[in-house]
Amino acid sequence: MDMRTFVILCHLLRNVAGLSSTEIVNVEEMVAMFLHVLAHDVTNRVIQREFVRSGETVSLHFNLVLLAVVRLYEELIKRPVLGFLTLYRGQRYHLQEWRGAGNAPINAKEYFNMKHSSARNVIERAFGVFKGHWAILHGKSYYLLQVQCRTILACCLLHNLINREMTYCDDVYDVDEGDSAYATTTASEDIHYIETKNEWSQWRDELAESMFTDWKLRNA
Repeated sequence: MDMRTFVILCHLLRNVAGLSSTEIVNVEEMVAMFLHVLAHDVTNRVIQREFVRSGETVSLHFNLVLLAVVRLYEELIKRPVLGFLTLYRGQRYHLQEWRGAGNAPINAKEYFNMKHSSARNVIERAFGVFKGHWAILHGKSYYLLQVQCRTILACCLLHNLINREMTYCDDVYDVDEGDSAYATTTASEDIHYIETKNEWSQWRDELAESMFTDWKLRNA
């Protein structure tokens, strides 16, 4: 996080989330301590030494900032518009199954599965980048479960803020691999299916047909 984004974060925490300085620690310092814990997964004792604060002070202000960051939910999370759309069973799914010029999708269901698989791979890579930003997500956590849940949400919100404000970052994912006949992604574990509502399935069928028709026109 660069200094400009840090200033924006502190501004949001003050004016949107209601975070304020205490008698002994101002907002900037408490936010800096909080970010240091998330980014490097250091212990309370390390923060005590580096910021010259007591353990009680560090713990108190970590939780104050954590609660304030979570209150930025409406500011930094985009709500999904559509419901979850499952893949088609009994059709090819993994990207490697379309590798090679002779293995292009032959119907709308296969094309939808190809795009679904591509999106899944993008999401998995996004999780890798996400964990790369926040070392606190790497291993076991010894925080209370409620704190762990809030910490994960806070990391998501901060990740979105960084991507929004630091537009020069290189966290670019290879989106749309499914359009390539030479996708190199390998198959992973079996998919656990989730049933959707009937109206979602109908919408998925209409979407798949539209996508497949458009793709055939573009590749005619």
